[in-house]
Amino acid sequence: MYQLSNLLVEFGISRMFRRYFPLLLMFSSVAMSSGVSGAAPAATESNQRHECVVLLHGLARSHRSMTPLEESLAAEGYHVINSEYNSLEAPIETLAPRAIDSAIDQCPPKSNTIHFVTHSLGGILVRQYLQQQPTTPIGRVVMLGPPNQGSELVDRFVTVPGFNKLNGFAGKQLGTGDNSKPNTLNKANFELGIIAGSKSINPILSLVLPGDDDGKVSVESTKLNGMKAHITLPTTHTFMMRNSVVIAQVSHFLKHGKFDTDTQ
Repeated sequence: MYQLSNLLVEFGISRMFRRYFPLLLMFSSVAMSSGVSGAAPAATESNQRHECVVLLHGLARSHRSMTPLEESLAAEGYHVINSEYNSLEAPIETLAPRAIDSAIDQCPPKSNTIHFVTHSLGGILVRQYLQQQPTTPIGRVVMLGPPNQGSELVDRFVTVPGFNKLNGFAGKQLGTGDNSKPNTLNKANFELGIIAGSKSINPILSLVLPGDDDGKVSVESTKLNGMKAHITLPTTHTFMMRNSVVIAQVSHFLKHGKFDTDTQ
């Protein structure tokens, strides 16, 4: 459930937020909520696929932010694992195996393919995991608004008091410098599709970001060497995983290994 203060933050209504906005939710606008990971309800027998999809939410979010994707993909016959992890309690190299190992273990033994759909930080976790476990067999990966080259927001505000408390150690790792975590990870050696957003509801934060952006990450920063496909849609970083067009494009890439450019 959205907290009122976070809604005020997103729409710039709170006067207090104008003073402290850099610290609040660099990559999210929804507070952490408790919950457990789990698979979506099984599809009908005639529609059941022997494919598992692991969902990974973003920084300071919970698995609930990925529920629309979970329900849509489950209805198509995928076995969906909507992973829950506390993104604020550890660095990326610790979060990656913690979130992904348990999710993979929940995929049915009969699954012949394991795909990933990620939002924001979740995409960096997949890259980190595959660098630590390079022989892991995976299917297709769709990243939504990933800071694959970092975010200038971290560069600008990482030294502001309170940043670590609100964004965790992982948030501090998402800058654009050569030694930032995203920029020290390998290029994509898997079938990767990336969806970037070009609409912002954080106009002040967007002033810090170069070019088109989604309010948290620039379109250019979402790109990654080795990616198979990239599209930009008029959606925001905060809500893209709930956008019906985004969800349709995720489904299309998982099925066909490409985005449906005819409908853009």
